[in-house]
Amino acid sequence: MKLSIESNNGTSRRALARRLFFSILAAILLSYCGFCSTAKGQEKNPLAGDPKSAKLGESQFRANCAFCHGLGAKGGGRGPDLTRAQKKHGNADSDLFRTINDGVPGTSMPQNGATQQGVGMTPDEIWQVITYIRSVEVKNTGALAGNPAHGKELFYGSIGCSTCHMISGKGGRLGPDLTAAGTARSVDYLKESVRAPSKRLAQGISEAMKEFSQEYETVSVVTQDGTAFQGVVLNEDSFTIQMLDVREQIHSFDKAQLKSYEKTRTSLMPAYDAKTVGEKDLDDLIAYLLKIGSEQGGPQ
Repeated sequence: MKLSIESNNGTSRRALARRLFFSILAAILLSYCGFCSTAKGQEKNPLAGDPKSAKLGESQFRANCAFCHGLGAKGGGRGPDLTRAQKKHGNADSDLFRTINDGVPGTSMPQNGATQQGVGMTPDEIWQVITYIRSVEVKNTGALAGNPAHGKELFYGSIGCSTCHMISGKGGRLGPDLTAAGTARSVDYLKESVRAPSKRLAQGISEAMKEFSQEYETVSVVTQDGTAFQGVVLNEDSFTIQMLDVREQIHSFDKAQLKSYEKTRTSLMPAYDAKTVGEKDLDDLIAYLLKIGSEQGGPQ
């Protein structure tokens, strides 16, 4: 009889544990399904067109998205310009929600709440961000009045952009790779970069997964034997500096062993004024970058 009681108690405990397990599992599934119905079941933004939601979305965007996509959503070193109506991973509200919430595997676009920048957003907060993005989208989706074929000729020819810049693996390395620039940067930013390159130094577009992409600061170095080098900073810490010189040779120096060392935020790239590159040629050049960006796809 004692053995039977112990056996019954063991069976009861197992049954209780089993019921508890399934209760917890059911709660998790219900919670997940509830999130899915809120987050992914809606094809359209329930907050669309609401100015208050757009304002709240701007705050969320600054906290969670601006690090990569820039203030005003006009693009940054990592993320593309979101003010354009055409989005790489889908233009519908549900597409934007999925991209923000799930991230894009294999790119620098993380899953919602998966990084140390900002905090995880609720479904409502994601919809607020989408409302904000819609509010800053450029409604005129017409193509830039430029000839991309002529822009390509200028890039590899008379303007000489390819001396320092690379597109799709062809060109120089002294300046940033411009393969994705047409998607990652706004048209105004691209034009300003040609007219006044020192105003905002570019970050390494190809370094999208790096926590803080290195800016293209100019560095001048003189070694103890009097050899002078000038180029751009690749990496730097308190004791050493790695640079790419104007001949595209990589050097690493111990700062304590240098005769002189100077960094400046004056870009090595010359400023192309309207006399050097006319407005029509500039439009053609930008049109070429936009064409390449749309074909290759920018960083996400």
